Amino acid sequence: MSTPMQPRSSAEAPAPPLNGTRVQARSVSQRVRGAGRVLADVSLDLAPGRLTVIAGSSGAGKTVLLQTLAGLRTPTEGAVLHDGAEPGPPGPEFGFVPQEDILHRELPLRRTLVYAAGLRMPADTPAGSVAARVDRVLETLGLSPRAATPVRALSGGERKRACVAAELLTRPRVLFLDEPTSGLDPVTGAALLRTLRALAEEGTTVVLTTHTLADLLRGDQVVFLSPGGEVAYSGEPGALCGAFGVGTVEEVYEAVAAGARRGPAGPEDAGAPVPPAVGRTGAAPSPPRTRRIGAVRQWSLLTRRGVALLVRNRLSIAVLAGSPLMIVAMFAVLFRPGAFDPAAPDPGSSAMIMFWIAFGAFFFGLTYGLLQICAELPVVRREWLAGLRIGPYLASKLATTLPVLAVADALLLVVLRALDRLPAAGWPTYGSLFVSSVLASAAALALGLLASAAVAEPAQATLMLPLLCFPQVLFSGAFVPVPRMTGAGEAISWAMTNRWAFEALGSGAGLESLWRAGASPLGRPLLDSYGDSFGGPAGRGWLVLAGFTTVFLAVTWAVLVRKCREGAVRSRAGR
Repeated sequence: MSTPMQPRSSAEAPAPPLNGTRVQARSVSQRVRGAGRVLADVSLDLAPGRLTVIAGSSGAGKTVLLQTLAGLRTPTEGAVLHDGAEPGPPGPEFGFVPQEDILHRELPLRRTLVYAAGLRMPADTPAGSVAARVDRVLETLGLSPRAATPVRALSGGERKRACVAAELLTRPRVLFLDEPTSGLDPVTGAALLRTLRALAEEGTTVVLTTHTLADLLRGDQVVFLSPGGEVAYSGEPGALCGAFGVGTVEEVYEAVAAGARRGPAGPEDAGAPVPPAVGRTGAAPSPPRTRRIGAVRQWSLLTRRGVALLVRNRLSIAVLAGSPLMIVAMFAVLFRPGAFDPAAPDPGSSAMIMFWIAFGAFFFGLTYGLLQICAELPVVRREWLAGLRIGPYLASKLATTLPVLAVADALLLVVLRALDRLPAAGWPTYGSLFVSSVLASAAALALGLLASAAVAEPAQATLMLPLLCFPQVLFSGAFVPVPRMTGAGEAISWAMTNRWAFEALGSGAGLESLWRAGASPLGRPLLDSYGDSFGGPAGRGWLVLAGFTTVFLAVTWAVLVRKCREGAVRSRAGR
């Protein structure tokens, strides 16, 4: 269906106060790894307080141009200026809304925005001022009636406005949006564009990309890119069709695809020579290091938010509650009582009980850690630009989850002792078993966080579960004792956290002395096959498990920092 262009009456757009950011591009070219040259000699002048729409066919480089104008990508050639200077690290005056949702979906909208404001607003902002700012933004975007609604229950258009609301908390002077109307019905898309127009009329410089034809009617300026990443047109929306001698926007797309081009109407000095770029890498700039809340306060806020998310996530609650029940049921079915009876021990069962306790602790930690980061990576990337530190973020994951895992481990030990599947011993023995279990869960949680940070989406994290579990079972030393493994197998076993948890648990339960003193004929052969696996102190396994936890967290930190620097906004080269 054709969409004729109609010029907007000047009466519809009163002159806004010019307190926005002037964005200029001077002879900008951009190369993207794997896609080659995406933008070519782009010169633009985006005036303060105006709504600019970037359009073009798929592959024209709209998203790359938006990121470059925002300062998230350094141009390969040319320069981008914000108010006459090169863009610095994103600050409170900067807003960016990617295509992905940048808010957690489990919490009510208002509460979600309060947490977002805590990370974005200055550290000395009183709680009352934060709440008042959140309420004002909700009212501005027409979301006040939905303030108590969980974000997941909002409509598509409301979620888009909610993401915009998070950016307005700091009153940005410039707001960039990547296809904000994508996937919305025409009525909802039009309502969102009206909201953005109102922001522009209040003075904010608004720049957005779009595939929706009707969006071009609602801007102050249209930038139309050709398939080669050149500016085919830059000017008033009402003059777009006339510039190409056609009657509809669809025909503009056809004309541009055929090679038609009408030069940009940039500033007089848009084509002025720009010194060549030196040492530019195209990576996103580092986040701001000033005017942000400290690491401890970030950790506290993130931990509170993590607890709130955990309580409201039914799947996480089911996993944390159901996994111990499953393990206990397995013990009750597989093993008879009395395996640790000193008068008649069952060496085979006692070894397997220790292994399955170790594996249960591993499974608890890994299962929860696997979905922690990948499911919220777009949120992390955007908050990193707003000043989020990765260290406090990871520390909050531990603070949120480890206490729950510790309770699950403790309950597992208590129930197994009540069912007579563990030895009748005192606090020193059960203290050792508890520490071994918690450290096993911590190492598994850290491994899960690492895998979650490394993958691209939750579906990939789910596929990682069996891949990470099978080696932990095979090379733990339970089914094939480490001394009986090949050299390669023994080398692999050193990298398995389950081996060290199994050995620490066996040492804490006194398996070696139990088997040596017991009357079972299997005791001596098992001692010979396991060698000194249970002869050392449990503390040896604790040190190894703590070391693995530290290494996994350090690598997770490095992976997340790299992902945030290279893709704080998910790049789609060629869009």
